[in-house]
Amino acid sequence: MTQTSPATIPHFINGQRVTGTGERTAPVFNPATGKESGRVVLASAQDVKEAVAAANAAAPGWAATTPLRRARILNAFLRILEERVDTLAELISAEHGKVFSDAKGEVQRGMEVVEFATGAPQLLKGEITEDVGTRVDSHAVRQPLGVVAGITPFNFPAMVPMWMFPVALACGNTFILKPSERDPSAAVLLAEWLKEAGLPDGVFNVVHGDKLAVDALLEDPDISAISFVGSTPIARYIYETAARTGKRCQALGGAKNHMIIMPDADLDQAVDALMGAAYGSAGERCMAISVAVPVGEETANALMAKLEPRVRALKVGPGTDPEAEMGPLVTRAHLDKVSGYVDAGVAEGAELVVDGRGLKLQGYEDGFFIGGTLFDHVTPDMRIYKEEIFGPVLAVVRADNYETAARMINEHEFGNGTAIFTRDGDAAREFAHAIKVGMVGINVPIPVPMAFHSFGGWKASLFGDHHMHGPEGVRFYTRLKTITSRWPTGIRAGAEFVMPTMK
Repeated sequence: MTQTSPATIPHFINGQRVTGTGERTAPVFNPATGKESGRVVLASAQDVKEAVAAANAAAPGWAATTPLRRARILNAFLRILEERVDTLAELISAEHGKVFSDAKGEVQRGMEVVEFATGAPQLLKGEITEDVGTRVDSHAVRQPLGVVAGITPFNFPAMVPMWMFPVALACGNTFILKPSERDPSAAVLLAEWLKEAGLPDGVFNVVHGDKLAVDALLEDPDISAISFVGSTPIARYIYETAARTGKRCQALGGAKNHMIIMPDADLDQAVDALMGAAYGSAGERCMAISVAVPVGEETANALMAKLEPRVRALKVGPGTDPEAEMGPLVTRAHLDKVSGYVDAGVAEGAELVVDGRGLKLQGYEDGFFIGGTLFDHVTPDMRIYKEEIFGPVLAVVRADNYETAARMINEHEFGNGTAIFTRDGDAAREFAHAIKVGMVGINVPIPVPMAFHSFGGWKASLFGDHHMHGPEGVRFYTRLKTITSRWPTGIRAGAEFVMPTMK
């Protein structure tokens, strides 16, 4: 039987698939089987330079394209996404490992940002004030930055890029996407569909790669802004390097999202919420709930009694299994990392209630699977509490009272998302007002804002002044220009040597 070579996943530059000049490749795996499904070409510095040159050449024409025309192209792209959502979801599931329904949900949330961006004519309206002085008018407009770039993670290979490029394109910028090399195919497919929708060549480009490609983007003087989603150490590096090279930057980092369960909470609702928020997408979400904080021993004991059997019954399987609730992790290296955190939790004295390590599925023995894992009696000094695990590991930290629970959240390094489950309006309002976290849920476990609001955390979860998509996204991808004008009236006031004022 003839062996077929793994498919090569190329870049997309100036409207074409290209392999570029880079001599290195990296494997892409099917996480369910553990087998290599493709090889992705890693960009050389020259490849990045060519992508920037293509985007730079296309920038003047795209900026001069009317917002209405840009919106119509994005509308055509949206229709393609609506017609082919299953195709994209299947590709995501095959390379990332998440179950098909979750992959489809990812695409649909990304489509909502495209839908928001189709409002470009409305989003880009400026301001005007007549007669700021005698016969002097002032108006302000938002203009595109030029060439911008996005560096995106493996956990949402379609949605996170769509947090960035639809708004950037709607605002008149050209875009270079550097997706994760672990699941790169979705980015190329999106690029081809954008071209099919009518986007001119060079306006949207994809370069694959590792740190070499990232540094080439950061150092290129023709790139005006960088958007990033990933871990906090890399987010800090991206932000600091972008600042040094004079680029605007929004860099979203890690998370450790807590959910407080108050004594008056509906425990069945809270357990349902924890199951989806902690174990959906195998915990590979920056908005996953990884810490549950029941208030009071009675609440904690009742929560654990309901939660433990649900975690044990979690259905784990390949993304193609319609009954699977959770798929594999993305790579063997990541599986080893998550398993290592479970080892650390046991060593530090946490009570391992459900152990997901060593899970083997018939027919998928080489897959990167781990079962749902549940710890109780976790304390804030433990690594499994302090660090982002990015896997299906839920830590239960018992709190004597609400004040202790809230203080834990406020003192944590990360401030991405959080939630409280309660029937008490006073407690909910106090939580929403005083908690030092960027995105807050009240009886909502994963409070990801809709596309017409903006996404972003606080503290070590975000570096930069602007959140993503929504109004903040428009502000990030444009710069403000204010024009003050006066037309000759036949009256000369003479030269003025003092600071202009209006009396």
